[in-house]
Amino acid sequence: MMSTACGVDFGTSNSTVGWSRPGHPALLDLEQGKPTLPSAIFFHDEDAEISYGRAALADYLAGYDGRLMRSMKSLLGSSLMEGHTEVQGRALPFRTLLAKFIGELKHRAESAAGRRFDSAVLGRPVFFVDDDPVADDLAQTTLAEIAASVGFKHIEFQFEPMAAAFHYESQIDREELVLVVDIGGGTSDFSVIRLGPDRATKLERRDDILANGGVHIGGVDFDKYLSLATVMPRFGLGSKLTSGKDVPSTQFNNLACWHTINLAYSRKAWAHLNDIYGEAAEKDKLALLLGMVKERSGHWLAMQVEEAKIELSDAGQAVIDLSRVAPGQSVDVTRAVFDKAVGHLVDKVEVTVQDVLRKAGVAPADIDTVFFTGGSSRLPLLRERLSAVVPSARSVEGDVFGSIGAGLALDAMRKFN
Repeated sequence: MMSTACGVDFGTSNSTVGWSRPGHPALLDLEQGKPTLPSAIFFHDEDAEISYGRAALADYLAGYDGRLMRSMKSLLGSSLMEGHTEVQGRALPFRTLLAKFIGELKHRAESAAGRRFDSAVLGRPVFFVDDDPVADDLAQTTLAEIAASVGFKHIEFQFEPMAAAFHYESQIDREELVLVVDIGGGTSDFSVIRLGPDRATKLERRDDILANGGVHIGGVDFDKYLSLATVMPRFGLGSKLTSGKDVPSTQFNNLACWHTINLAYSRKAWAHLNDIYGEAAEKDKLALLLGMVKERSGHWLAMQVEEAKIELSDAGQAVIDLSRVAPGQSVDVTRAVFDKAVGHLVDKVEVTVQDVLRKAGVAPADIDTVFFTGGSSRLPLLRERLSAVVPSARSVEGDVFGSIGAGLALDAMRKFN
């Protein structure tokens, strides 16, 4: 049966839309024949043109004047959500920013499907915000309001690790107790669930879910701490002022994190950086920082760091190119350095998984399978640590970018058909 609803995975780094149809792939093509649309928008300064996804990143890298926005999902549940940013010479509310991207996601999905989608199941992390139920509820409410504003009339939500579980369930022929590990761009989410062919036909799965849990750590955080440990010292992080005090770290933190990079370009931040430069003991480093901010090359640098992170998932070392912001310079990074930089984040992920197992009331030896999904689930240190928590379980890698969207499509079929 062909579904009348879709599943929307609005991700921190990449987004997908799934639609269940017999004999067809679950994910719809959204850009250049690919099912993923990078969660990025580029606003051109010279005209009213707006680019999305890979086109947005390409326009930014080509040097067009304008404003690039990424990791927009990270705004949900934060104090920034009700604020605005300057785009094309005017104040653009962040709500409008998210609505533009989700509206484009809906439009592309409908064009690919050749039909309109009024009903959708949206994915959400187990926790948009850690340890703050009020802010977490507000984040979901905000996302629902934005989805409604772009034309979705009937909206349901599903935890992202649960959606990934449903996708995995469609591929197995026996019952399993599964730990789903979803390491996305902004959050890490986990579920312990009983899966199997006989259970897949049930509309109500509450009794099959033994526990859910999550922590607000994801790929953008791994990028951030890799940048702070290896790149930002070249621009003055950790250096001294002539007074002997440390150079303030606020702007380095802003430039190392995707959704705060644009804060470093404000007039106030620029004035503050110039004051720091005047007091800096190592002016050559701060001069590079000023040049990067003046040219608005923070996103370019973040892309180089992200590429190195991805490379370190398969190789023992990588080179971070700095040529656009520090001519002739680069940074060599080993996996050992990367592991040290993000070790405290992996510690928190490991503790969260152990807590989820305790909440589920199962021993580590009871887990049959660990199902990994999400782009950052491929980090070797993270896999090693989590595999050690459940040493007798087999490890299965799903479609790291598509499992959630495909699972949401299955859930949309159940909920709306």
